[in-house]
Amino acid sequence: MSTWRHRALGAAELPKGRRGFVNRRLLLGLTGAASIAALWWYEPAGAMRAEPMAPRAPEVASVETAREAFGQSGHLRMHFVRAGEALAYPLEIRGNPGGYTYQWMRVGTDESGDVARALTETELLVPLTPGIYELQLARGGEVQRLDEPKVAVLVPFERKLGGTLNGYRIGSYPAEWSADRERFERPPGFVEVTAEHAEMPVSTHLKVSDFLTHDAQTRWPRYVAIDPRVVDKIELVLAELARRRGDDQILFDVRVHSGFRTPLHNAGVEGSARDSRHMYGDATDVAIDADGDGKFTIFDAYRVERAVEWIEQLHPELAGGLGVYSSPRWPTPYVHIDARGERKRWRG
Repeated sequence: MSTWRHRALGAAELPKGRRGFVNRRLLLGLTGAASIAALWWYEPAGAMRAEPMAPRAPEVASVETAREAFGQSGHLRMHFVRAGEALAYPLEIRGNPGGYTYQWMRVGTDESGDVARALTETELLVPLTPGIYELQLARGGEVQRLDEPKVAVLVPFERKLGGTLNGYRIGSYPAEWSADRERFERPPGFVEVTAEHAEMPVSTHLKVSDFLTHDAQTRWPRYVAIDPRVVDKIELVLAELARRRGDDQILFDVRVHSGFRTPLHNAGVEGSARDSRHMYGDATDVAIDADGDGKFTIFDAYRVERAVEWIEQLHPELAGGLGVYSSPRWPTPYVHIDARGERKRWRG
């Protein structure tokens, strides 16, 4: 009986044909491994290995007051609105606009004038309590306060008792005493002004004190009616004067002779109409050094007159009265500008 033993044969023991086949297969295997290794380690000049991408930082949301909130001129710094009403206050929000709340804060304090409300519309409810406020926005623990434009919540006209408001003497309007009272209007309310508020900007070139009645009363608070249309109109006139001079900046000496007049004070002003627009807060007597020579002359007044005419053509919604005063009775020539809604012209 023959016994068969199985053992592994080396390449040298294989037949010649078989040895060639095995050698070629081994060579191919080694070559493939070397190629893979070469591809792994080889980097062309200037090439960089891909690094893991860092997580993208979340976009930081920010809120700014939109350009439209500053009036046609872009220079309004204060809005005037009755208590509890809605105010158009356009905002520009960068990033996710959701989740914001808004609240009105009294100027110069951390005192809130109202509860926080969800910011879902561009029209915002203002506080019920009169005062001057700034808008505060909050989201996720982050708080942002917008200092302009400020919002003056008016003391309603109906709070005036007879001829006084909180002890400040105002007098009576034709709409209160005239037999034809339905023909006359009355201001919607009055800004309550403390001594600290007097120098607060109403616009870039005008401040609250420019509109206070020049009477003998010295008590605070005082009360004033201001119509933002006449403020916006004056700022547009200043911009037009600068354009005609070829100036990039609006740099003028501006002096307000008379802004708001209480009916009590207006009755004693020489030549004033009994229903003067000054009583409604939409008229201003102003002297502007239009040519920049350091003087207020009739030629300045004529330049202002022409600028007003042009602005009313561009903005018919700001149409109103225009009077040039150059009599020797006045210390300097000046111009009356108002925004009553209809064109009126005169000389004084």
